Amino acid sequence: MYTSLRKRFYRRHLLSLKDVSGEEIMAIINFALELKEAKSRGETFTFCIGKTLAMIFQKPSTRTRVSFEVAMYQLGGHALYLNAVDLQLGRGETVGDTARALSRYVDGIMIRTFDQQDVEAVASGATVPVINGLTDREHPCQILADLMTIFEHKKRLAGLKLAWVGDGNNVCHSLLLACPNVGMDIHVASPPGYEPLPDIIAAARAAAKNSKVDITADAVAAVRDADVVVTDTWASMGQEGEHGRRVKIFQEYQVNSGLVGHAKPDFIFLHCLPAHRGEEVLDEIIDGPASRVWDEAENRLHTQKALLALLL
Repeated sequence: MYTSLRKRFYRRHLLSLKDVSGEEIMAIINFALELKEAKSRGETFTFCIGKTLAMIFQKPSTRTRVSFEVAMYQLGGHALYLNAVDLQLGRGETVGDTARALSRYVDGIMIRTFDQQDVEAVASGATVPVINGLTDREHPCQILADLMTIFEHKKRLAGLKLAWVGDGNNVCHSLLLACPNVGMDIHVASPPGYEPLPDIIAAARAAAKNSKVDITADAVAAVRDADVVVTDTWASMGQEGEHGRRVKIFQEYQVNSGLVGHAKPDFIFLHCLPAHRGEEVLDEIIDGPASRVWDEAENRLHTQKALLALLL
């Protein structure tokens, strides 16, 4: 499986899930599942032996940093952490020139930053694969792990209904871009003024051949008969000053037992973490029998191992 997949992915960028077909998403998920099962048997791989991944962080992270570092280590490679102070990205030297220089030293670049344009500028200057580790617009690596988790527990993606409840943020955007491509219905419930970006919605609807894309302000309608319920923090990194106001606006979008009572009895709950318990989700849900958030967090490691093995 690896040899045929590598021919398809080798030296590609992963900037947005709009550039990845449903077939390719399923191939990454299936490869990640193979790597996860192999790890449980104590098997090791050297797909990235002798290779180095530069990790550029303008936004700090626990899961992104640890999962990428461990992924490279388990594949026989090395990860190099570079924060914004180390690089002074965009201050004096252009982002593209930084990428050109890094490409002479490393075999791949992962960047976690604010502006999607910075990721695209790195990719335009780099001569090695570039991975979007998160921007304010998209979070493709998280959604690959989310879809892997859903597939593990539901044994399929096509025909399922996913309900997103809360802010139409970067995680929501990447779900909108991915779900129609794998045949999943996606229903997004956000307060007026906090919906996903119009061009993301348009792209999702254009890709929805055999699935539904619905945007509403009604959380109950979105969750009704859902197979998967997903949420995220109401105020993302960089929006801390809006936190108090958002808490008041988003109260009706809290994931609690009353809301998920409208989902299917065997629904699963996902959250990319970190969670603000008592705000967007209550303990009864995130610690309850439907929660798969810890599988989801672990699967960041396995999907990123699959990506690194294929792209590098």
